[in-house]
Amino acid sequence: MIVNIGYGNSVLKEHVIGLLKNEGAALRRYRSVVKDSCKLVDATSGHKTRSIIIMTSDHIIMSAIAPETLADRFNKTENNQK
Repeated sequence: MIVNIGYGNSVLKEHVIGLLKNEGAALRRYRSVVKDSCKLVDATSGHKTRSIIIMTSDHIIMSAIAPETLADRFNKTENNQK
């Protein structure tokens, strides 16, 4: 199932491991490590990063949509799928 993560960007729900709020020093360090390995995807279209999506492929995706909103979108696709 495809989920919209904002500004014309989408992810496959089956490949999402986690959804995090963009805060904390540990997350900033992790982002820099992933950026160095070219696995950081910026899907914010120039807006402030509000959430981080961790994928099964070790990529992390930065989204400008609030994590609560993204969680609702993931849950709606799950309910629609049944």
